[in-house]
Amino acid sequence: MKKYIFPILIILLSVAACKKTEFSPEGPTDVRIRNLTTFALYEMTIDIDTIVNYGGLNPQSVTDYVRFPKAYPKATISAKINRNGTLVTVATEKFDYTYMQFMGQMKVTYEIYMPQTDKNVFTVEVIPDEPLILE
Repeated sequence: MKKYIFPILIILLSVAACKKTEFSPEGPTDVRIRNLTTFALYEMTIDIDTIVNYGGLNPQSVTDYVRFPKAYPKATISAKINRNGTLVTVATEKFDYTYMQFMGQMKVTYEIYMPQTDKNVFTVEVIPDEPLILE
């Protein structure tokens, strides 16, 4: 019996010393979009596991915040631009959020720009604005 006391004490002390890891909540996350392109954007939508239509956005402008259940460092954004009198769809690549880490309870801005204006591809950079205070 004495030979079992020491291993049992070690196990009990190990379990008592374990600290539970605190995880931040998934969301909600407030998201807005800043248009850093030289084009006006029409029918702009953002897909972060939830699809939201932001409508139109002028060049160098920013939208109001829209609340998403959760958001990620990447977003699928598409919009139409007027290129030589024709509306052309411009978009980011489509992302799979299955294993992507969420951003938590905060306000963020997705800044979109077109590194090559002759291509129909957006590039997105996420700017954390401030923590989200829920009341």
